Amino acid sequence: MADPNLRLFSTKSLYELCVSAVVARFRDYKLHLTDLPKNVRFDLYYQLYKDKKICMLGSELSCLETFSKMLKVTNRRIHLLQIFQAPINHGIKVEQNLAFKYVMYSLDERENPAVQDKIINLGLRLGAFLSDAGWYAESEQVLFACKELCIANNQTPENWFRTLDCCHKLLHAQASFCAFDGAAETHRLAIEMIDKLKHTQYSACNHAALFAEFSVLFFIRSEYDEAYRWSIEALSHLKPSLPARVIIDVLRQAAKSCVVKREFQKAGLLIREAVYLTREIFDIDHPKYSDVLIDYGFYLLNYDSIINSVSVYKVALDIRKEIFGKTNLHVALAHEDLAYALYVYEYSSGRFIEASQNAGTAIEIMEKLLPQNHLMLASAKRVQALILEEIAIDSASAPNAPMPVQQLLDKSEILHLSALELARTAFGERNVQTAKHYGNLGRLYQSMKKFQEAEEMHLKAIRIKEDLLGPEDYEVGLSIGHLASLYNFHMKRYRDAEQLYYRSIAISLKLFGKSYSGLEYDYRGLLHVYAKLEDNEKYLEYTNTLDNWKELRDRHVESEDPPIDLQKRPQPIEHIINMFFNM
Repeated sequence: MADPNLRLFSTKSLYELCVSAVVARFRDYKLHLTDLPKNVRFDLYYQLYKDKKICMLGSELSCLETFSKMLKVTNRRIHLLQIFQAPINHGIKVEQNLAFKYVMYSLDERENPAVQDKIINLGLRLGAFLSDAGWYAESEQVLFACKELCIANNQTPENWFRTLDCCHKLLHAQASFCAFDGAAETHRLAIEMIDKLKHTQYSACNHAALFAEFSVLFFIRSEYDEAYRWSIEALSHLKPSLPARVIIDVLRQAAKSCVVKREFQKAGLLIREAVYLTREIFDIDHPKYSDVLIDYGFYLLNYDSIINSVSVYKVALDIRKEIFGKTNLHVALAHEDLAYALYVYEYSSGRFIEASQNAGTAIEIMEKLLPQNHLMLASAKRVQALILEEIAIDSASAPNAPMPVQQLLDKSEILHLSALELARTAFGERNVQTAKHYGNLGRLYQSMKKFQEAEEMHLKAIRIKEDLLGPEDYEVGLSIGHLASLYNFHMKRYRDAEQLYYRSIAISLKLFGKSYSGLEYDYRGLLHVYAKLEDNEKYLEYTNTLDNWKELRDRHVESEDPPIDLQKRPQPIEHIINMFFNM
């Protein structure tokens, strides 16, 4: 009898040992893989990923027939995202290969009615996956080809419904990738399909998810009234019977729309519920959870809960890096969001190293993945330009500055002008994003001592924002405060500055209350005004106002709750909707 001490034990199951054995001699067994169940094939590919046999994995996943089977393994979506991204990180263009092969397949079989349903269904699955994976251009290619097949077979209500489903997925890819011309056409076709379906057996179908996608499109185009209108329409169609993913996406988008309309109580209700529901359904390592956290961070940052915003963005970035690696748009966008939150958080301290690193990483990834003049770069460049400007201002008084001040300012100007041109090309002159870029240039020119140019930029920003958002919007108040600073500290127009500060303060108090962080700059500005005007009574008044603000601000920061209540459970969606519409 063998000595039991010589026995070799393994914690792996027999199945796992078999998978490892096949992967060890993968080339020998490759021809026989087609006979295996799709779940077993998935395990083999995942083992290739774990064993870092990335070239073999990339070759397998670039086969359209193989990948179509992997898409049907729906309980392994996170793993599929990981093994899909791994070859891309090594330079294997799996996403391009699959998109090209699908388009050619759809063209080759265009006149073959026997397989068209199969091709369309594959296009819907593949296009949706590519969007989830962050490859929007390839998703658009697949879904556009799929849409063409749908339109060619669009004679019955069933066909119309399928065309509408394709429009929904295509619109998501186009809006996310800022392909606005194509998105407008897809939006028009979707509306046409909804109208056609009104008097059919599909008339009772729920369009909440599609209406939320309409809202996303208008939100990205900075048409906030339309974005808000469609998000409310989506909310009104929410039902408990809808898939959790749909409910979460509607809540997220409605919350973001409420944020830009400064309806923070409503936004907080919706986004927190989305966080709790996502955590319960998808767990905390799922990409959907990172999506929700990004939107929650957006709410917290705009609601002046800056520290919590930074912590939430960091968690979201970590989740995305774990799933998507480094060379992915989802990761780039998370770096950008974190960079801006850190910039706001460190504004008073001047410690911008971490913010600058994240902004630089975002731009680096985007420049690898996007066309040279893509709109997504505008936002990332804007964030980096803001950070560089602040570093330059701080460097002016630092003896060991890493880079000359003028060089930093010149680099910031190049980034701001590039971002402005991208925004004007995409949106035109009369758009909130264009106005923001004008305002950013105004602040930069103030730092560069180009005061007439600074005034011109600030006035442009104010005119556009007032025209689009009204005279009491947060964005208007921001630009008014910046113009007040210019008049106050550089142009000696103290009475003009005084009136602008009053107006900026009134907007901030109305929207955020007496502890709002931005009030500090306006109060300090007024102290400078009254010192120059030698108005001692007003100087004392605003000294007391600033002292009171500091006390309120300290209390506000100390009382901030942790961003996520780990014990909180989601409430019934009907209850949330009723609360929202009764606010």
